Amino acid sequence: MRSPPPRITARLVSAWPAGRAALIVLVALAAPACQRSAPAAPTAEPALQQLEVLKDGRHLFTYVEPSGAFATTDKPEIIPEPSRKLVRVIDPGQTKTAGAGSVYVTDVSALMTGGKAAAKPMPREAFETAAMAQLPPGASSPRAAEGAGLIAPPPSADGGAPISPPGKAVVTVYGTSWCGACRQARAYFAERKIPFADKDIERDPAAARELGEKAAKMGIPTDRVPVLDVRGRLLLGFDRARVEALLGDPT
Repeated sequence: MRSPPPRITARLVSAWPAGRAALIVLVALAAPACQRSAPAAPTAEPALQQLEVLKDGRHLFTYVEPSGAFATTDKPEIIPEPSRKLVRVIDPGQTKTAGAGSVYVTDVSALMTGGKAAAKPMPREAFETAAMAQLPPGASSPRAAEGAGLIAPPPSADGGAPISPPGKAVVTVYGTSWCGACRQARAYFAERKIPFADKDIERDPAAARELGEKAAKMGIPTDRVPVLDVRGRLLLGFDRARVEALLGDPT
């Protein structure tokens, strides 16, 4: 843009006292520096890469024990057979990371057979859920038994289902009214004053859809009840030790 002719500028300045005229000149000179520059383009996140794991390499392996607790070893051969299908891999050199909230997982059975295996990124909650799903389910009732004439378990002493203690729920019980293992789970949480949400997947279609979406995301079946959501991890059936492991420190 062309600057105003000198004579117009002189008339504007001359109408003000000397001090104010100097101030206007300073503001005019500084104005162009207030213009905002174009924002920098966002940095693209690096694509997650696969990690090659060697049987004799220097990796750590986190696996689930029969109790539901997670243990870490540098000797893949000591991992129990039922827990080998899905194991977390840790690179001590930290040359590769799976990204925030994700971990690298591998099949240790393939590693032991072939001497090497690929590890892929997986959300941490999904890993812990799927790792536990490798174990035999806890006390549960097959959903196929619905309507098969099963005798319902006796009611609790107060004539109704155990009530959750007050507070924000840390566990969600997806179950049914006739499932004995569901009642055991509710009683366990109530006795230990662990707040829980109780959702009947037969009487509440929204609860059934919610469970189906969570299970599909985690890659586990929903052919039995209860399914317990313990702080974002799904547990098939009711097993005290496994519940306590999930309520404790995460892996």
